[in-house]
Amino acid sequence: MSVTRRYREAWDGFWREAPDEQGAVFWDAEPAVTAGVHLALFEPHLADPGLAMVDLGCGNGTQTRFLAERFRHVVGADLSGAALDHARHADPAGQATYRVLDAVEKGETETLHAELGDANVYMRGVLHQAEPDDRQPMADGLATLVGQRGRVFLVELAEAAKPVLMGLAQSPTGPPPKLAPIFQHGIAPGEVADDALPQYLRAAGLTVLASGELPLTTTESGPDGSPIVLPSTWLVAGRMG
Repeated sequence: MSVTRRYREAWDGFWREAPDEQGAVFWDAEPAVTAGVHLALFEPHLADPGLAMVDLGCGNGTQTRFLAERFRHVVGADLSGAALDHARHADPAGQATYRVLDAVEKGETETLHAELGDANVYMRGVLHQAEPDDRQPMADGLATLVGQRGRVFLVELAEAAKPVLMGLAQSPTGPPPKLAPIFQHGIAPGEVADDALPQYLRAAGLTVLASGELPLTTTESGPDGSPIVLPSTWLVAGRMG
């Protein structure tokens, strides 16, 4: 069984059991504190805001629908068909379009690029879920999608997020309710070194145009009732010249 197929089955299992309501999944925070914050950083770097916007790793589409209110053509793409079932169910008006996409497979990103032309891409917290050997091919897929005129906004958990997550996972009372299903389905978040992110993009032929650090809000709360926030790193990249 290929790594990709194993991951697809793990994610399909997770999403088949996930509740429909927004906020029931660990990372499914309100767009006001996720994509909205990211978009304010991303938009100044868009060479062409009229390009299609691809929400890569869109899950149940909460951020996709937010983006669809602001861009002409938005595509929510995910490895998991079960995730897209949630996304379509939550978008009865069809604000966005949705498709299964394995961004590691060169042929699949080339096909989508042929359909859309150059695109802007939003990808939040996906790279650390990929196997290490799949991360460069995924970055190469991003470069395929953006082409010459598009830009990518990449958000990843910072290295400093690992001790926070490990502390939650190893709590004496067990992982928090929204984190437990991830581990139960064999989805073990990996770690991407902070300095590896720009290297992946540069190796794919992209230039990093801006970067920074941000707290990433989750939907889970700590013992004191405050939201659990994870350190994250963001980058904007595209082809120059």
